Amino acid sequence: MKTFRMISLQSGSNGNCYFVETGNVRLLIDAGITASRTVERLTHFGIDIASVQGIVISHAHSDHICGAGVLHRRYKIPVWLTQGTYNQVTTPSKISRKLGKLQEPRIFHAGESLQFENLTIETISTPHDAPDSVCFVFDDGLTRLGIMTDLGCHFLGLGEVVETLDAILLESNYDEKMLETGAYPEELKQRIQGDGGHLSNTESAGLIRKHGKKLRWVCLGHLSENNNTPEKTLDTHRKIIGNHLDIFIASRYQCTEVPVLYH
Repeated sequence: MKTFRMISLQSGSNGNCYFVETGNVRLLIDAGITASRTVERLTHFGIDIASVQGIVISHAHSDHICGAGVLHRRYKIPVWLTQGTYNQVTTPSKISRKLGKLQEPRIFHAGESLQFENLTIETISTPHDAPDSVCFVFDDGLTRLGIMTDLGCHFLGLGEVVETLDAILLESNYDEKMLETGAYPEELKQRIQGDGGHLSNTESAGLIRKHGKKLRWVCLGHLSENNNTPEKTLDTHRKIIGNHLDIFIASRYQCTEVPVLYH
């Protein structure tokens, strides 16, 4: 029997990092929390950081990449990222200073598939407002898992990808009313709601309702601290989707473990 395991080590604008394991493959997807916190949280689940074979980065925003440099250099873990992301993090900036130097980065192109033994990672270009941003589908030949945050919007082809998935970690960033009435400047509100921003609770739920017929579970992530709550997220999804699907919320502050996928 094959198993597919995903653990959210943290999810939100304060840092994103996800652990994926299938067969002999162990990977981190994004590394936006400190190296020490990453190691501590993996250790809690009995996972040795030395067994992690790679860090795969979705885009160059600090909350997805700031911990990658220390993990890479301290534990000799290779880093995979797109050319646009690499260009962004090597241009002098706060991000590049925090990240530090990457030794022999593994560059891939959006739309390309990456191979780790039995695991294929499909990389999908997104309109999120970071250069060459991508999201991911993980396929071990039997099970397909999506990790899809910072999507920008419901872009062309996204629904068709979701239809193929057995499980998904999907962003559900903001509650529309909370954002509208909140204290954010109008420019930032427009950025969040725009094509380069994030999916709202309603947009996320609508995507799952229309295209998630095959899903065994959904984990909702990247919730805004100021414009959302776990309760509002779950309530919106239940109203739109119903009660037939297991729904989990990835915490902004701690690990979130979801059911192992068996096949």
